[in-house]
Amino acid sequence: MTLLGLGASEITVAAAANLSYAMGEMVKEFKRENPDIEVKVIFGGSGKLTAQIAKGAPYGIFLSADRSYPESLFKNGLTANEPTVYARGALAILSRKRREMDRGISILTDDSIRKIASANPKTAPYGKAAKEAMTKSGIFDKIAKKIVYAESISQTVAYTMTAADIGLVAKSSLYSPSMKAMKRGDNWVEVDPSLYRPIDQSMVILRYGKGKEGYEKFYNFILSAESRKILEKYGYILP
Repeated sequence: MTLLGLGASEITVAAAANLSYAMGEMVKEFKRENPDIEVKVIFGGSGKLTAQIAKGAPYGIFLSADRSYPESLFKNGLTANEPTVYARGALAILSRKRREMDRGISILTDDSIRKIASANPKTAPYGKAAKEAMTKSGIFDKIAKKIVYAESISQTVAYTMTAADIGLVAKSSLYSPSMKAMKRGDNWVEVDPSLYRPIDQSMVILRYGKGKEGYEKFYNFILSAESRKILEKYGYILP
């Protein structure tokens, strides 16, 4: 936590890329209550952020897209507390063109779809969920060659809106202002939640943030009613 001036401080938070759509409002609300605390947020794939933390990156809080990455840090003694679930994410299928979205995930097998954007299942929890959904529905082997992998879910959205025909994205991304033109049923649809394990997004205070008031305040804010309202607004399911 860096001192910025008399009574001011800065905290650095590592956050999963899917939170980039809601975090702006969350930080704004936090700042309204804590004007002397500056919040610097580093976004990325949860696996990539975990690797940075393990190498000593100076982050005080980690908001992951799943439970497994914070748990691995906790087991390795790199956190100040056990992981806490702050939200549950959902997976959606998105296309910038209108499609028969009522078909659900089977639409990915259409011959007209040549490129499917997805986050990397090795480093991004939403990518892992996407692969699980495609596998459980019995279509993964049929469409594997079509898949274009991105490092994070935000990069997956960018691919979907530019180079790919369709993509598997975080539902939260569909509630950002830039997605207003994307209509449910025409451009996007939720993936059947029975096709993938629940995406329990968890957070921890890291060793770097232990005992520092700014990090404790931000951690408690994420679990507050104000933060929960914002997360719900962006399509998250509250624990």
